[in-house]
Amino acid sequence: MTAPRVHPTAVVEKGAELAEGVVVGPYAVLGPAVRLHEGVRVGAHAVVQGDSEVGPETRLEAHAVLGGPPQDLKYGDERTRLVVGARNRIREGVTINLGTVQGGGVTRIGDDCYLMACSHVAHDCVLGDKVILANNVMLAGHVVVQDGAILNGGVGVHHFTTIGRLSYVGGLSRITKDVPPFTIVEGHPSRVRGINIVGLRRARLTDSSVQAIKEAYRLLYRSDLPTKSAQERLKQEFARGRR
Repeated sequence: MTAPRVHPTAVVEKGAELAEGVVVGPYAVLGPAVRLHEGVRVGAHAVVQGDSEVGPETRLEAHAVLGGPPQDLKYGDERTRLVVGARNRIREGVTINLGTVQGGGVTRIGDDCYLMACSHVAHDCVLGDKVILANNVMLAGHVVVQDGAILNGGVGVHHFTTIGRLSYVGGLSRITKDVPPFTIVEGHPSRVRGINIVGLRRARLTDSSVQAIKEAYRLLYRSDLPTKSAQERLKQEFARGRR
C-alpha cells in the first residue's frame, strides 16, 4: 500500500483519517470525523461528512454524498453514525444518510454491495452483503435489506420494511410490506409473483433447500389454504423432514 493521494483541489478537514492507498479526487470534501480504510477511492466532487466510516476497497464515484444529516424532522443534530463495509461500489449521485437516535444511531451498509446512480439510503437503514440497488431506488428510513437482495430501477420502499434474503424486486415497484426471502415481487402495489430461481442458483443453495422453498411457496401462495393453515402444514412437514 502507498500513502494517501489527495488531489490539490480536494478539501480534507482536520481530524479526517485516511489509511494507506486512499485516493481522493478533485473537489471532493471529507469532514473532520470521517475515517477511510485502506484502498478507498473517492471520486470527483464526492462528499463524506458526519461520523462516517468507509471500509476497505470501497469506491465512491462522482457526486456521491455519504453521511448527510437524516431527513427526519425529529433529528436534532445528535452525534449519529454511518458505517459502510468493504468492497462496495457507490455510484454517481448516491446519497446515504446518518442514523437517528430513535433508530439506534447507525445506518449500515454491508460488504460487496452495488449502489447504482442516484439511489438513496435513508437514516437507520441496514443493508446486508451483496445487495444491489439499481438506479433511482429509494429506501425510506429504518428499511432492512437482507443479503443478496436485488432492487431494480425506481423502486420505492416504505419505512420499517424488510426486503428478504435473495429476493428480487421488479422495477418501479412500490413496496409497503415486507418482501419474503427468495421471492420475486413486482407491481404497484406490489405482490409476490414467483420464486427467484436464478438468485437461488447463483447463491449455490442445495437442491433440497430449493425444493423446500418451492414447497413453501406452493402452500403459501398457490394453495387454497388460509395462511395460518399453510404455516402449520409447513411446520409439520419441516418437523418430519428433520427426524
